[in-house]
Amino acid sequence: MASILPHHSGTSAFRSISSVFGKGIHRAAKLSSRNPIEMIAGILILSSFSYFYLFNLARTSDIFSGTVTRLYPTFVYADKNTLDGFQQLSRNDVSLDSTIEAVKIQLRQISIVDQEKNVIDRNTLATILRFQNTIDHTLLDDHVGQFGYSALCFKDAQGECFSQSLTDIFDMDTIDSDDLRRSINQHPKLAASIFGELDLNASTASSILLSFAFNASTDYRQQLSYAWEQKVSTLSSGDLVSLSNTGNQEDVFTWAFIISRNIVYRIKELIDMADNIDIIVILGGYVMMLTTFVSLYMNMRSMGSRYSLATAVVVNGFFSFMFALLTVNALGVDVYPVVLAEAIPFLAVTIGFERHFKLTKRVFEFSKETPLTKQEIRKTIVRAVDSVALPIARDCIMEITVLALGAKSGISGLREFCLLSAILLAYDFIIMFTWYTAVLALKLELLRIREINGASNKSAKTTGTGYIRSTVVKAFSDSTTTNNNSSIKADEPIIGRVKLLMIVGFVAMQLFKVCTTFQGSSGPQVSVVEPGVSNVLEKLLAQHRASDMGHLPLLVEVFPPLPFHIASSSYKTIVPDSIRQPLDYLLETYAVYIQHPVISKWITLALFVSLFLNTYLFKVAKQPAKVAATAETQKSTVPTIATVAPAAAAAAAAERKTLTHHSHHHKHGNKHQSTFAVQGVIRTLEECMQLTQTPESLSDEEVIMLVQKGKMASYALEKVLGDLERAVSIRRALVSRASITKTLESSLLPLHNYHYDKVMGACCENVIGYMPIPVGVAGPMNIDGDSIHIPMATTEGCLIASAARGCKAINAGGGATTIITADGMTRGPCVEFPSIIGAAACKKFIEEDGAEIITAAFNSTSRFARLRKLKVALAGRLVFIRFSTTTGDAMGMNMISKGCEKALSVLSEHFPDMQIVSLSGNYCTDKKPAAINWIEGRGKSVVAEAVIPGAVVEKVLKTTVAALVELNISKNLIGSAMAGSVGGFNAHAANILTAVYLATGQDPAQNVESSNCITLMKAINDNQDLHISCSMPSIEVGTIGGGTILPPQQAMLDMLGVRGPHPTEPGKNAQRLARIICAAVMAGELSLCAALAAGHLVKAHMAHNRAAATPAVPGSCIKS
Repeated sequence: MASILPHHSGTSAFRSISSVFGKGIHRAAKLSSRNPIEMIAGILILSSFSYFYLFNLARTSDIFSGTVTRLYPTFVYADKNTLDGFQQLSRNDVSLDSTIEAVKIQLRQISIVDQEKNVIDRNTLATILRFQNTIDHTLLDDHVGQFGYSALCFKDAQGECFSQSLTDIFDMDTIDSDDLRRSINQHPKLAASIFGELDLNASTASSILLSFAFNASTDYRQQLSYAWEQKVSTLSSGDLVSLSNTGNQEDVFTWAFIISRNIVYRIKELIDMADNIDIIVILGGYVMMLTTFVSLYMNMRSMGSRYSLATAVVVNGFFSFMFALLTVNALGVDVYPVVLAEAIPFLAVTIGFERHFKLTKRVFEFSKETPLTKQEIRKTIVRAVDSVALPIARDCIMEITVLALGAKSGISGLREFCLLSAILLAYDFIIMFTWYTAVLALKLELLRIREINGASNKSAKTTGTGYIRSTVVKAFSDSTTTNNNSSIKADEPIIGRVKLLMIVGFVAMQLFKVCTTFQGSSGPQVSVVEPGVSNVLEKLLAQHRASDMGHLPLLVEVFPPLPFHIASSSYKTIVPDSIRQPLDYLLETYAVYIQHPVISKWITLALFVSLFLNTYLFKVAKQPAKVAATAETQKSTVPTIATVAPAAAAAAAAERKTLTHHSHHHKHGNKHQSTFAVQGVIRTLEECMQLTQTPESLSDEEVIMLVQKGKMASYALEKVLGDLERAVSIRRALVSRASITKTLESSLLPLHNYHYDKVMGACCENVIGYMPIPVGVAGPMNIDGDSIHIPMATTEGCLIASAARGCKAINAGGGATTIITADGMTRGPCVEFPSIIGAAACKKFIEEDGAEIITAAFNSTSRFARLRKLKVALAGRLVFIRFSTTTGDAMGMNMISKGCEKALSVLSEHFPDMQIVSLSGNYCTDKKPAAINWIEGRGKSVVAEAVIPGAVVEKVLKTTVAALVELNISKNLIGSAMAGSVGGFNAHAANILTAVYLATGQDPAQNVESSNCITLMKAINDNQDLHISCSMPSIEVGTIGGGTILPPQQAMLDMLGVRGPHPTEPGKNAQRLARIICAAVMAGELSLCAALAAGHLVKAHMAHNRAAATPAVPGSCIKS
């Protein structure tokens, strides 16, 4: 860390802040260089979500709608002294004291346009009248209640809502019966207000204007008015189409055409309204931005990267820009597209890419000090970051400070620009030392691989500074000498100072209004002199002065009209039908997946990540085999370490030699042997303690010494060493040397090539290896119409063969049929009360009124856990509550425990004197035999049945139907009853169930209650055929969590087709696994009972479970 904290004069506070910044950047760079793929993927995921959110946000912009010109609301004001009507106010004047007591009204209008100027048509007018009726009856949902226009409108003295619409001239009856022209002539002034471009002689008009006035006396009413307008913008009736939703309703070609048209019109409109100096400034900004990008690519090319690093820098800036936009939007600051279009070139020029170039240059300088093939890329990256981190951080903080002052100015346009720039700069700084650092690490790794392959591009000459950049530096620098050692120093900060001066000058220009580029608050406003607005305002003023509030001033906010249009054939045929219809058909199919709001995001993300990883891994795979052979040769030639240890037993010394020899053969083992270890020297305890922060420099024997001396915890070796297999090997040696026999270290317990990363923190602790168990398959077996091979892990001979014979017999009868009768994992906490009165009250509360309260609390803890049943029992002052809940595809013990804690917490609010004795009160009951599981069920309750023809019983099972029925009654029913069994009315259900549990990663301890089974056999079809069924009320299984995360167990679940959560029906995979287990148990029951009936059991086991040297006799396990 010394390199990141250079010596400088200053206060201790500054040094402390520098230290904090330095350490944070150092750790971020170390993490990124160690895990570059993960870091890149993580930033890509965040960026993709930001992109889709911003894209959906941008679709609501007027750029994407049919309207082109953006109009701002207009405020008009009238009091008793203004006899000539209204006077127009600016937005700043609205906050004056004279308008505070005014009656506030919001005027919102709907403009319905017909491009063919044919709105005076009976069908069109009927459609608009129906639309008017829909608007009048539209209800707005709010947390307070539902509001219609009648509740939100401005009302006259008689309490009638103000509105001006077609209903003032026509109704449905007059449209059908009367002459339209005569009705319009009866209301000339009103018609002039409602109809646009009215020509009575030709009976044409281009538009109809509907006006609505809202009571805006409070902020809440103003919000409701805005929400009402948004609700109306989504309505449609007949051929009326809201232009606010054009992007969603028109086909993709029309939508793209509208976007392109609006952008062109917007640019033309802005140019027409702007001053010449504004146009020159904006044009100059875009030219400078283009120059910046060209300079970036040329500089990176001079470093030896044609396109990849420069493109990565641009992508870095794009990610920062998206994150900054998202943050600004979350802060409630509106950044309009016009402001963005003007701000982007200045953002690119002022923020620039100098920091990325400086970091890249330093990385390549350090990478050239030694051959890449002998470097540790991670250390090279971290070292380069340490050398430039603080200067870059200092420049960024100064620029952000200046921009923050500009954001505090309050000037519209400048405030948004400075705030966006400051946040963008912060994100750019963070992403540069995470995402871009990871890209640099991958770049060096690829260069190293190319050098190993002998395919390094020697023609790329790397210079210290690109041509354009060096020219700029020389132009601004007053130094004419060149220091030969300048390559190991930070770049001169002249460019950073120039950029800082540019930012300060720009903010100052805006503060003193030298240039008004970003002060875009004076946009076009709604015209109040148009007949459609002025006549409505006059009517509003007249009604106001006639009301009880007429003595107060009137303030009206006139909003731009909400645009609708009447769909016409000319509007729909921008693209010929011969081209549009086939493409529309393809796009409909395409939209099912690609335009899905969730699937589309993941498909896009998966595409980019897959493309990147495939490219990277393809290049890595090109490393020749001779490199691997060389590494193996070097590994095998390392001399065996003769450790120098204190006096100990000869056996222990031999074991230490064995460990040292083995340490070279486990994964990455050659990295962990330091120079001292190779020379046969074990350093002192003090020296080893100083190296605990770099465990790779310690030998295995030195780590063992630290553990034995109590300086390192045995249980934390994985966390300390960072190499899981090495940690297991060392712990194995520690346990062996502390044991009586001292045999574990050289035993046959496997150690290498296991997925310890899946085990740690999930499946096992203090790991010393893994225990292989042979896995076989029984079947295939026809279960519910599917042919399934059943995996079983066991060391009992004949078990799988017996189950396979049962599968064969069941298949001959048509297969097994299974059903799920119940699904609910249970947990039974125990609580205590001071008296039985309180306990009884609690029981009554849970069984009656409190059931819904407890259920709601329980269900709030998980997306999948849903409480199905509560059973309460009392024992004195103790109350036992049995929660039964569905848990999706998980076995669910952790999920239900979390829900029980929440439910008990809510219950304690109603019973403050309640004490929780235990979260598990053995009323569940888990991993113990209990009648409640047999009666009530736990987990999955399954029943399986099959019918075996009598001929199959005799041919395959070598017995008769009558013998099997008699044996089942005598053994499984009467015999178990005589023994007082609970749930054990079977031959060996636990045998089959436990073998499948071990193979599929289930909890083997739960075979106690999961093996509850009653096997029933009966002769049917005139005693010719056998009917067999197995009822298992408490099979506890899951397909996610626990041992199912281990790859071998996942492979078995994959074979069964039930791995992980079910994609559409949570819980279906776990239920399917329980069905398979129950069917497999039935096969095992059938075969064993047949063997007992025929007397084959002892003979088969004697043949297969005795002397290992006895050769296997085909078919002797169970004759078939």
